[in-house]
Amino acid sequence: MGFHDQLRRSWAAADSMLCVGLDPDPARFPTPLESAPDAVFRFCRAIVDATADLVCAFKPQIAYFASQREEDALERLCSYILETYPDVTLILDAKRGDIGSTAEHYAREAFGRYRAHAVTVNPYLGTDSVEPFFDHGGGVIAVCRTSNSGGDDLQAIDCGGRPLYVRVAELVAQRWSTLGDCGLVVGATYPGELGVVREVAGELPILVPGVGAQGGDAGEAVRAGATADGRGLLVSASRSILYAGSGDDFAEAARRAALDTHLQAQPT
Repeated sequence: MGFHDQLRRSWAAADSMLCVGLDPDPARFPTPLESAPDAVFRFCRAIVDATADLVCAFKPQIAYFASQREEDALERLCSYILETYPDVTLILDAKRGDIGSTAEHYAREAFGRYRAHAVTVNPYLGTDSVEPFFDHGGGVIAVCRTSNSGGDDLQAIDCGGRPLYVRVAELVAQRWSTLGDCGLVVGATYPGELGVVREVAGELPILVPGVGAQGGDAGEAVRAGATADGRGLLVSASRSILYAGSGDDFAEAARRAALDTHLQAQPT
C-alpha cells in the first residue's frame, strides 16, 4: 500500500488529522523513567499506546534517537507501531538530502531498516536526490515552508515574483508527484503561507509541524490548509503532548493533551 492510500486509511480510522511527533529527550523524561533501562523505547511506546486511537500518524525524529545511540530503539519502535497499529501512518522525520549512492542509502535506511511509509527530505538538491526514495516505493515529504522564523533567510527569497517556498511546492506538485507519492512540510506558525501552498499543491498531503510548543494553532491550520473534503493535513504536535505530565501518569497526561488537539484537527 502506497503512502497516500495508507494516509487515507489513517484519516478514516482516526477521524482526525493529528500527528504526534516522537522526540524523546531524556532530560525531560517523567520521574518513573529517570535513569531507567531502555528508557527511550519505554517512553515512546507508552506515548504511542496512550494516543494511537487519536492519531493519523506518528513521526519519530531520527536525531533524537541517533544522538543517544538509540537507533536500535527507533527500529524497535517503528516495528511496534507498524505491527500493533497498522491503521496509523509512520513518517520518519529525517530531512535527508543528497545525491547518487548516498541518497540510495538514505532510502534504504528509511524504507528498509525503519519501514516508514514516508520520509521528510530537503528539496535543495533537486529531483535526482529524491528519485531513490521513489524507487523503494516510499512517500517523500519535502520541506517547503518551515515553522521557524529563520526559514525566511532562504524560503522567502524572490524567485521571479514568487517566493522560493512556492517554487518548491510547484516542483513537488508538478514534477515529483509524477514519480511517486509526495507531500509537503508547511509550519502551523504560518497559516497564510499554508493557504498559499494549498492552492499550489492541490490534493497533496501537507505535514504541518509547530502546533503547541511552537505556538501554532491546530484549528487555524485546518481552516487554512485542508483540502475540499476537509482532510489533506497531518497536524503535528510533539512537546506539548510528550511532556504534558512528569509523574506516574505521564501517559495519561499525554493522552489528555492529544485529545484536545485531536478535536481541533478533525476533518471540517
